[in-house]
Amino acid sequence: MCVEKTPWEKAVEFHGHACPGLALGFRAAQLALQELGVDRDIDEELVAIVENDSCSIDAIQSLTGCTVGKGNMVMRNNGKQVFTIGKRSGGQAVRVALKFGVMQGKGDREERIKKLLHGPAEELFDIRKVDLELPGKAIIFNTVQCSRCGEGVMEPKARLRDGKPVCPDCFSEYTRGF
Repeated sequence: MCVEKTPWEKAVEFHGHACPGLALGFRAAQLALQELGVDRDIDEELVAIVENDSCSIDAIQSLTGCTVGKGNMVMRNNGKQVFTIGKRSGGQAVRVALKFGVMQGKGDREERIKKLLHGPAEELFDIRKVDLELPGKAIIFNTVQCSRCGEGVMEPKARLRDGKPVCPDCFSEYTRGF
């Protein structure tokens, strides 16, 4: 008999281990989805804006279905445990921020995971609806060949040097011999 994994088990499997950071992102995503009255993303309808580069974003990806590769996860690494999840239709968004200090020095790893997953949301998070202009769906751009290194680069990222396209790496190498 095959037993379906819980969303938490799927997040742990995706990330590789259970940790407080994963629990933080998991609970933030749960709360935002609940507030929006939606489930997992279908066809890039949801957008997640994450303000850190921690373990938490793996849970956001696992639970919401928003990913960098699909273009519906935006990373703004401000070093903040803040997550905004919104619906493209209607422009509704919910911002979930970990309250300052609530997890500092609070118990061992397992106790922190348990608190984040099951503690009272109002004690752990500031949750509010926000007006937000969400980015459009991902665009597939033409690829051009860098005239210097020969690698392909998305056309809007290429720069011109002597009338020929160059990738950002080759463009920044230009030193004019100084």
